[in-house]
Amino acid sequence: MPATRSSLTEGPILKSLVSLSLPIVFANVLQSMYQLTDTFWVGRLGGNAVAAVSVSFPLIFLMIALGGGFTVAGSTLVAQYTGAKNSKMVNHVTSQTLMIVFFAAACLSLLGFLSSGALLRLIGVEKVILGDATTYLRVSFSGLIFLFGYFMYQSIMRGLGEVRVPLYIVSGTVLLNLLLDPLFIFGWGPIPGSGVSGAAYATIGTQSIAMLTGFCVLFSGRYGIHFRLAGFRPDFGMMKRILKLGLPASIEQSTRALGMSMMIFLVAGFGTLTVAIFGIGSRILSFVIIPALGLSMATATLVGQNIGAGNLPRANSIARLSALVAFAALTVVGILCFCFAQPLIRFFVPSDEAVVSGAVIFLKTMALFFGLIGAQQALIGAFRGSGNTFMSMMLAIVSMWVFQFPLAYILSRHTGMGPRGIWWTYPIANFLSTAVTLAWFLQGSWQKKRITEEAPEETSVSEEIITQEGLR
Repeated sequence: MPATRSSLTEGPILKSLVSLSLPIVFANVLQSMYQLTDTFWVGRLGGNAVAAVSVSFPLIFLMIALGGGFTVAGSTLVAQYTGAKNSKMVNHVTSQTLMIVFFAAACLSLLGFLSSGALLRLIGVEKVILGDATTYLRVSFSGLIFLFGYFMYQSIMRGLGEVRVPLYIVSGTVLLNLLLDPLFIFGWGPIPGSGVSGAAYATIGTQSIAMLTGFCVLFSGRYGIHFRLAGFRPDFGMMKRILKLGLPASIEQSTRALGMSMMIFLVAGFGTLTVAIFGIGSRILSFVIIPALGLSMATATLVGQNIGAGNLPRANSIARLSALVAFAALTVVGILCFCFAQPLIRFFVPSDEAVVSGAVIFLKTMALFFGLIGAQQALIGAFRGSGNTFMSMMLAIVSMWVFQFPLAYILSRHTGMGPRGIWWTYPIANFLSTAVTLAWFLQGSWQKKRITEEAPEETSVSEEIITQEGLR
């Protein structure tokens, strides 16, 4: 096996964590530039345009989350089989997961396109932005298959421990998106300006290039993945295992996405100005927690490979160190955001004073508690890497539906705080959720799961198919 894979189960933990997480963090930063670039250029069209994009994002994220759990399942299985040095099962898992992901992408793309207007009306979007938001949403849903495909490629490579090539691919496509956004939004020469929907056209175009490039790399066989046509014969035993891991991960991500949509529902009741404030603050939040998400993904890979290799003490040490690093990094980021809140907001909305002043309050309310998000995400990464996607799902449900949304509703609608009541639920919910996550981690049962130990009947089915693929 390539050195990049085996080295993750030995040597200094901090070195492994940093070498794996930094490329993931940079790739995630660049990936988030799609949304930030959209917000930057759409912001030049005014507050209503920003609100139209902002109100659409949680619904897009919801559809992505519904299918995204299967990429988590694929990455976890690939990581544990890589740690166990079982390359045949790595190939088999990859083929089966790709089939499931593309089927899910096609179904969700169609569903999202047909229901865009109804979904926006359901959450109470005002008529002044409904048209732009609907068009932006439909265009975005049309390209879900490209987004899912690239996410699947990233997940497979991450499970293998190879994170540099996805960084190179996303670097090129983000730069291209930076050029295409103003071209499609405002138009130039023979290309007409499409306004808000132009941002979605630019994103779909560049994401399709990213997916095709990634698959060319994957199918080359250079990184140990060797596809055969027989490998895409449905293996219902393996699919059942992928679904068992993927469905809780999908529910977890959907819970967060649906929670975002419900928060938009609360926010929309206070008018378009508050929607724009929430949109800017949420985009900055999604950007500044990227280091935590990168560490979470790296932790999942490291924990998965070490559990697959049977090295449980090292898996536990990885999780603890990752949580400490994430807490420290996000605390520093939060302090910087608190101190420089106004310049950050003005970068996205330079001329709308009402949006700027409101978004500064929102950002300062959240910023000093970012460290808690970091620690929680790192521990959740350990749970995913060990195959405990059900526990990650339960933590997400408790965080959103027991803590955050009920508090947001009570503080905003039944006190005199108004929108500020919504802003304050972020630090409160983060504190409570981190406490629950830490308690479960310290309990210790999460590290005892090893998903490469199959049921006998599933093993025989998988091996029969692998034999027919010609890999033995």
